[in-house]
Amino acid sequence: MQENIETLGALERRVDLHVPAAEIEKEVSARLNRLSRTVRMPGFRPGKVPLKMVAASYGAQVQAEVLNDKIGEAFSALVSASKLRVAGMPRVEPKPGAEGGDIAFSATFEVYPDIRIGDLSSVEVQRAVCPVGDAEIDETIEIMRRQRATYHAVERGAIDGDRVTVDYRGSLDGTPFEGGTASHFPFTLGDGRMLPEFEAAVRGMKAGESKTFPLTFPADYRAPELAGKTAQFDVTVRKVEEPNLPAIDAEFAKSLGVADGDLAKMREEIRANLEREVGMRLKNRTRDSVMNALLASTSFEVPKALVQEEQRRLAEMARADLAARGVQMKDAPIPIELFAAQAERRVRLGLLLAELVRSQNLQARQDQIRKAIEDIAQSYEKPAEVIQWYLGNRERLAEIEGAVVEDNVVQWVLQRAKVVDTPVAFNELMGRGN
Repeated sequence: MQENIETLGALERRVDLHVPAAEIEKEVSARLNRLSRTVRMPGFRPGKVPLKMVAASYGAQVQAEVLNDKIGEAFSALVSASKLRVAGMPRVEPKPGAEGGDIAFSATFEVYPDIRIGDLSSVEVQRAVCPVGDAEIDETIEIMRRQRATYHAVERGAIDGDRVTVDYRGSLDGTPFEGGTASHFPFTLGDGRMLPEFEAAVRGMKAGESKTFPLTFPADYRAPELAGKTAQFDVTVRKVEEPNLPAIDAEFAKSLGVADGDLAKMREEIRANLEREVGMRLKNRTRDSVMNALLASTSFEVPKALVQEEQRRLAEMARADLAARGVQMKDAPIPIELFAAQAERRVRLGLLLAELVRSQNLQARQDQIRKAIEDIAQSYEKPAEVIQWYLGNRERLAEIEGAVVEDNVVQWVLQRAKVVDTPVAFNELMGRGN
């Protein structure tokens, strides 16, 4: 093997690989001999098939396998000797004109970038804050009441908070589309489950009334074949039901798991759960700001091979998600180009975090992993069983370890960046419309 690594770009490299033809022929002969001992052909007993017939049937396949193996060995030896960190799979192409009976190839590949973490002292990170007080607890209790509401039919037009049962049929240019038709479909008006234009059309309608209206799907709608298009909908209201909210009393507290019906205890449990949920959402917001700060402070080339691989992975995830929703994509595959920007960001951030963890020793410690598991377990009735479940499951442990590493990175950045506490409205944080 000869080494002559050519630099084609910031990360792209090319090298010529030479494999002696005699080695190929020797290995092909050895494999065909081994194959002849077990191969079956009509008219011959196992192990008695003439070698010429074995070579005629399997020679091309065996030669291709040997050639691939030898090229792989040559490339691996080059990578090891040159201490290269190869990103993705090399593109191997035959090269004519080899000397001395060699078989020549060129391998084009990318290497991982050298990453130097930028100066974070002038980078601003927004640390999200949202206190949990009596008002937030009251808001949560109202939501719980609505979740436990009973309903009775009313004659008036539908208003927000009512449960409306409808039949609807959507069409594009007169042709119904998949997922656009339903019968006896219930939803709560105003909760955001349906698109705003759909809710606006139903609002004010009474049981027995029908309406036809246009609806334009958002440009980022989850079904690409509908995104940005305007459909016609026919809707008939079958039933309008008004909610009856339960009283806030001992029975209500018992329905929330407070055995003795103590309202004060109920509020304390709601507060604890709410603080846990709010804390998690605040941490996620702060984490996103930290990641943006890291990306803004550090610039480097990203291997195209890794980005393309991530694009394919994201496209496959999108196809699986649409299939789970009943949308078939056989005739209209999702172009991986749609995920180019997202894939590049994910790859860039992954490389950056890996380098930061390595260079700053931010790996997860066992005591951190244990504490993270214990914190999760506290929200369950039997914490000890939850802890053992995590400890006995490698995949779950890996998830916890990844989360701890991420927390270490966030704390490292917060200690070095310009941190600005940013208030977030409770309903916004919880993803509520009001």
